[in-house]
Amino acid sequence: MFKLTTIITKENKWYVARCIEVGVVSQGKTIEEAQENLKEAVELYLEDNPGAKKYFSKTAPLVTTLELERV
Repeated sequence: MFKLTTIITKENKWYVARCIEVGVVSQGKTIEEAQENLKEAVELYLEDNPGAKKYFSKTAPLVTTLELERV
């Protein structure tokens, strides 16, 4: 089992889900649908690119935020 990083953002009426490790993107009308669609897309990607698994970690990465006073 591998743990991949997923970022989900809301863009207009859709939730857009991105898998950071492989650059695969999908979408859905709900968060759950976006996640499920992304899972399917990543599985299809890995079928075509089995060597990509060597870059995966078996532990979850640390994801955090960064706050800026001014831009």
